[in-house]
Amino acid sequence: MATATNIDAHAHDDHDHEHHETFITKYIFSIDHKTIAKQFLITGILWAIIGAGFSAIFRLQLGFPEADLSWLRPLLGKWIQPEGSLDPQFYLALVTMHGTIMVFFVLTAGLSGTFSNFLIPLQIGARDMASGFMNMLSYWFFFLSSVIMFISLFLETGPASGGWVVYPPLSALPQAMDGSGLGMTLWLVAIVFFIVSSLLGGINYITTIINLRTKGMTFSRLPLTIWSFFLTAVIGVLSFPVLFAAALLLVMDRSFGTSFYLSEIYIGGEALPNVGGSPILYQHLFWFLGHPEVYIVLLPALGITSEIIATNSRKPIFGYKAMIISMLGITVLSFVVWAHHMFVSGLSPFLGSIFMFLTLIIAIPSAVKVFNYLTTLWRGNIIFTPAMMFSIGLVSVFISGGITGIFLGNSAIDIQLHDTYFVVAHFHLVMGAASSFGLLAGVYHWFPKMFGRMLDRKLGYIHFWLTFIGIYAVFFPMHYIGIAGFPRRYYSFTNFDAFSGFTDLNAFISVAAILTFFGQFIFLFNFFYSIFRGKKAPLNPWKSNTLEWTTPRVPGHGNWPGEIPTVYRWPYDYSKPGAPEDFILQTVPFSETMDSNLPHENDMIAIEKEESASEIVIDGSKGH
Repeated sequence: MATATNIDAHAHDDHDHEHHETFITKYIFSIDHKTIAKQFLITGILWAIIGAGFSAIFRLQLGFPEADLSWLRPLLGKWIQPEGSLDPQFYLALVTMHGTIMVFFVLTAGLSGTFSNFLIPLQIGARDMASGFMNMLSYWFFFLSSVIMFISLFLETGPASGGWVVYPPLSALPQAMDGSGLGMTLWLVAIVFFIVSSLLGGINYITTIINLRTKGMTFSRLPLTIWSFFLTAVIGVLSFPVLFAAALLLVMDRSFGTSFYLSEIYIGGEALPNVGGSPILYQHLFWFLGHPEVYIVLLPALGITSEIIATNSRKPIFGYKAMIISMLGITVLSFVVWAHHMFVSGLSPFLGSIFMFLTLIIAIPSAVKVFNYLTTLWRGNIIFTPAMMFSIGLVSVFISGGITGIFLGNSAIDIQLHDTYFVVAHFHLVMGAASSFGLLAGVYHWFPKMFGRMLDRKLGYIHFWLTFIGIYAVFFPMHYIGIAGFPRRYYSFTNFDAFSGFTDLNAFISVAAILTFFGQFIFLFNFFYSIFRGKKAPLNPWKSNTLEWTTPRVPGHGNWPGEIPTVYRWPYDYSKPGAPEDFILQTVPFSETMDSNLPHENDMIAIEKEESASEIVIDGSKGH
């Protein structure tokens, strides 16, 4: 604890001299984890507007292929064709950028970057991250990545157009199409900077959780949020370098004449000199990151949901250890199932059966988490805050999307459903919607601690119901048209007689998607208005047990103005029989809760007294 004491002292000095900081050092190039979290959050929100806006535009094209979109010409310029339809190449660019933005910039950086930064020091009892400078760099590398990706939207040849997975050979040949040129180069550069940002952040999160926990904060007393952030960081640190390698080899194929992914390619009847490569190599490398990426965006949302459901059910989380074991199982299994994305790539049927078996096994820890959520809710004294509504919504879409994953995990069935709208519906529910619900639940729950003010609850309810109904209206029908054979990434279905019977359903999906997109502006207004004009928040508005609610209403740099509190108990002591209130903070010793202690908790009182006595002796010896 000597190291932690020294860090505590230095950080406290920083806290005392905080008023000497300039606006730039405090709000722009800040090393305060809370400010960096807000930077990630606001940047992620801006990207979410752009990414969701792209989906609204291409759903217009899909739902109403004969419509005149000339009114979008002031925004999209030459990408609206003279007859008023969307340019087919730009349609593919919109799909590519939508996927890239939502997966990486919103659900990875916006979710994990925000809440890992904000909650880890506050919930483990640390003054800040292990390295404030690395933390600052992680945001600014993300910002640089964002700037490069944003610039690519304004290129004459358009942004990257190879799908968000940027499979070669389309992405490896700059001459293949307009979107394979400079736009693809900028996409690769932006992703490299994004990976650097993720690695800097992940290393910092792991180091902070292992080394900077306050006294008494053992791993068995960590909130499930911290467990989820910790394991997410482990997954990111192990898997993102593989995507870096894939991108590096792709750059070499594009610019330096190598043939890692290319072999026997003809363009316009002309044979290229590339031989010996295989695009399947890229698929292996990409999906070795791509499938763990599903859990990089899901695990933080699940951790946030665990905290919010326990708090608002006024019950201890059901199966705390089972939840941790299930997250550990997901972490390990996420690395050994990547080839289920490649069942139709010519994969050996024997290997396919192995990956099918592993894919179905990973459903078990996911099911454990769902079961534990439902049993925590069962007979709970539920408080339906907006955060709780989004958390319950997450459980709903996680179940719906997870069930369809069992179909796709079966290699025989996947051959029929691969690259249809069934797949689009599945991963948007289980990954996109669930993670987005976790992000929104976290914002509604911790907004008072971030900004010292409350979000408007009525607007929160309206936002939830519009989003929840809209999500199901968009993605539930996609399962049906996917089974009917609708292929994904197609520009139009008007030339397919087999799909003519689904025209109205396709239009319905587009209307639902556009209305859901505009429903998010209710949240945007609520968020930015409440930062400045919202009702002032009480110290602990949700009557929660964790350490962040023991800080001042808006904690300064250093979090606690005095000593960091000591932790005595786990974070889920809600509604204990005999307790005067229905929550007991982690900082309350067992000696002060005699009427509600369980037998094994009474045994902790003697240990508390011994530790207290040893502290007095140490302090006394320091005085001499």
